[in-house]
Amino acid sequence: MLRMMRKFSVNALKSSSLCNEHLYFRKTKMRITSVTQKNCSLRNYSSPPGDVKSLRSVINPHISRIRNIGIMAHIDAGKTTTTERMLYYSGYIRTLGDVDDGDTVTDFMVQERERGITIQSAAVTFDWKDYRINLIDTPGHVDFTVEVERCLRVLDGAVAVFDASAGVEAQTLTVWRQADKHQIPRICFLNKMDKTRASFTYAVESIKQKLKTKPLLLQLPIGEAKTFRGLVDVVTKEQIIWKPDLDDGKNFEQKLLLEADDPNLFQEVQDARNTLIEQVADLDDEFAELVLGEYSENFDLIPADKLQSAIRRVTLAQKAVPVLCGSALKNKGVQPLLDAITMYLPAPNERSYDFLQWYKDDLCALAFKVLHDKCRGPLVFVRVYSGSLKPQSAVYNINKSCTERMSRLLLPFADQQIEIPSLKPGNIALTVGLKQSATGDTIVSSKASAVAAARRAGRDAGEEKRSTSDVESLLLAGVEIPDPVFFCTIEPPSMAKQEDLDNALSCLQREDPSLKVKLDPDTGQTILCGMGELHIEIIHDRIKREYGIETYLGPLQIAYRETILNAAQATDVLDKTVGDKRHFVTAELEVRPRLGERATTKPVIEYAASVIEMLPKELQGAIENGITNSCIQGPLLGFPVQDIDVTVQSLTVHPDTSHTMISACVSRCLQKALKKAGIQILEPLMNLEITVSEDHLSAALADLAQRRGSIQEIQSRQDNRVVVAAVPLAETMGYSTVLRSLTSGSATFTLQLASYQALNSQEQSALLQRRMGLV
Repeated sequence: MLRMMRKFSVNALKSSSLCNEHLYFRKTKMRITSVTQKNCSLRNYSSPPGDVKSLRSVINPHISRIRNIGIMAHIDAGKTTTTERMLYYSGYIRTLGDVDDGDTVTDFMVQERERGITIQSAAVTFDWKDYRINLIDTPGHVDFTVEVERCLRVLDGAVAVFDASAGVEAQTLTVWRQADKHQIPRICFLNKMDKTRASFTYAVESIKQKLKTKPLLLQLPIGEAKTFRGLVDVVTKEQIIWKPDLDDGKNFEQKLLLEADDPNLFQEVQDARNTLIEQVADLDDEFAELVLGEYSENFDLIPADKLQSAIRRVTLAQKAVPVLCGSALKNKGVQPLLDAITMYLPAPNERSYDFLQWYKDDLCALAFKVLHDKCRGPLVFVRVYSGSLKPQSAVYNINKSCTERMSRLLLPFADQQIEIPSLKPGNIALTVGLKQSATGDTIVSSKASAVAAARRAGRDAGEEKRSTSDVESLLLAGVEIPDPVFFCTIEPPSMAKQEDLDNALSCLQREDPSLKVKLDPDTGQTILCGMGELHIEIIHDRIKREYGIETYLGPLQIAYRETILNAAQATDVLDKTVGDKRHFVTAELEVRPRLGERATTKPVIEYAASVIEMLPKELQGAIENGITNSCIQGPLLGFPVQDIDVTVQSLTVHPDTSHTMISACVSRCLQKALKKAGIQILEPLMNLEITVSEDHLSAALADLAQRRGSIQEIQSRQDNRVVVAAVPLAETMGYSTVLRSLTSGSATFTLQLASYQALNSQEQSALLQRRMGLV
C-alpha cells in the first residue's frame, strides 16, 4: 500500500479534486500532505466521523450550530499549536503535529515549515459536539498584519492566545485593536502555563491593564510552570486533571472539587466563583435580577447553566472577555477551550449587520482572500452573509462591475479541499472560477439584485430612489491596506524571463494586498514594495520555489515621504497642437502645508470661487487626476507627497483641449508650486519593543542611543525588562543580528510603523548625497 502511494504523481493529485477528496475521506492512516508543494511527506491522518455521503448531508448545518472563529496572538504565543490540538481532539487528524517539526496542518507552506512561523492564514473546517467550526489560524508577525485584518473582517468570534509568562505583548495589542474595530467577541486563552516563569495572575493583570477590558476568570490553574497539571472550572467547580503518563491529552480525570481534596484550592475557587457572579451581575441586568432574587443569600445555589447563559450574553455584548488557561503543547486545556468556543462565542445569526435588511434573501457575500492554484487558477475565499451560493452559477461583483461564473465550491481543509453542492448563510468556503474578484470585493447574485438592494437602502434613508451608480453605497467594508515601508528592485535572470516574473508578481499581488509592485519610470526597473524585511524575503523565496524563477533583489531601501514647509503659488501654460486640434490650458495653483490632521498622501483639493462658477463638472475629474498623480512622486527624491492642501486659483481651457492635456498641465503646475514651497523629507518612525534580561539591558540601551532611538518607557515583565522606544526605520536595518550578538541571543523585539517624522537638515543632506551617488 505504501509503495503504491509513493508512486502517485504529485501533479496528478493536484489536478484531480476527486483524488484529493478520496485521500481525505478514505479510511486509511496515511496521508500525502501539501499537494501544492513539490514533496510527498507522509503523516497519519483521519477521516471525519462517518463516510463522505453523511458529511455531505450536513455540509450546511443549521446556522445556530456554526462558529466562525479566528486564532490571533503575538508571534510564538502558540496559535498554530493550539489549532493543531483542536484538530486532533475533534478527530480531524490522528497524530499531533509540531511547529518545530514542520508537520502541522495549517502551516503547510514550505517557508512556514522552515521558519516555524505562520505566514499566511489557513482555514480549516471541523466538527465538535454537533457544532461546525470554521477556524482561521492567523499570523502573529507584524509584517503580515494585513493577513489578520482581512480574516477578522469575516469572522464572528476570536480566540486571543497569550503566553502566560509574557502576558500582553506588542502584536497582541495590534490584533486586539483590529478585533475592536470589527466589534468581534473574544475569548482569552492563557497558553504555556507549563512554561518557566508562567504566571496566571500576572497574565490576567496585564490583560486588565493593557487591553482595558474586564477579564472573567472561568478557570483557575492547578499548579504553574513545572507543577501545572490541570485546571478547575470556576462555573461548575469541577477539577480536570490530565494524567502525566499519557501524552496525547485525551484521557483526563474530571470530578467535582471537594474541600477535603485541597482546602486552599477549594477556597480559592469559591472566592473566584463569587467574584465571577458579582462581575456578571454588574454587567447583565437579567442575571442581576436572578441573583438579587431567589439566590441572594447563597451564591452556591446558582445553577451553572444560568451563569453560563449570562456569561454568554456579556461576551456577545463585548462587555467582558472569558479567560481560560492551559498548555497546548502539553495537550492540556484544549477540550474545555473548544467547549467554551461553542458555548460563549456567537453564531453567525447572532451578529447584526445593517446591510442584510437590504438584500433580504438575495445573495450577499464578501471575498476576503485569494489563493493561486496552478491548475485551477485563483481560489477565492468567500463568506456568505445572506442567500446561497451554488456551483455553475453566475454572480455579480459590485466592486469590479462585472459578472463572473463560479464553476465549483470547495470546503477548505488547510491545503486540501472537498467539493460541496451549495453554501448557505454564515459559512466560509473556496470558490473556483472567479477570475476578477479580489480581497474586499462584494459578491451578489446579479446586477438587478444590487440595484434592488440600493433602492431599499435609499428608501430606508428617506430617499425616493437610488440610481445604478449609487450601488457603490452597498459595498461591504473592505480592508485598509497600510503603505509599504521597504522597497527594493527585483530583476529576472534574463529578459526572456521578464514576462514570467510579471505574471508571478501579478498572482502574488492578488494573494497579498500589502505587496505593491511598480515600475521605475527613469530606469525601467521593477520595484518591489513590502511591509518589512521578512515580507520581502518571503516573496522572493516564493517566486523561486513556486514559479521557478531565480530573481535578483537590489539593496533594501526605505520608503521615505515628502512634504512642504511653506505656502506657494505657481502658474503653468500648456499650448500644443496635435493634428488639427489646438490644446491650450493655463493653470494657477496654490499649495499649503496641512497641520493637525492624520498623515495622508491624498491631497485636499479646493477651488477658488471664481473657478467653481465657470468650471464644467466634467473637467473636475481631469484636474483632480493631475493633482493626485503629481503627488505620487515628489520633486526632490520622487517619494509620495503627504499633508498638503491644494487650491485651484484659476483655470483657462480652450474648447478643444483634451482631458489628458488638462491633467498634464495641472500636474506640471503643481510640481512647480511644490518646489517653490520648499521640500522636507519625512522618514518612517517605528515603535520598537525589546524584551531583554536585566543583565543585557544596559548594552541594549546604549545601542539604541546610537540609532537615534528615543526611549519612552521601561517596563517589568516577570524577570525581564521591556524597553518601549521610537526608532527611525533606517536605523533598524539588520538590527536582529546586532541584538542577538549584544544579548547572547536572549532578547527579542518587535517593530511597528508609528508615524512619519521630519529629517533634520544634516540627515536630509546626507540622504540626498547618497541618492545622487555622491557618497
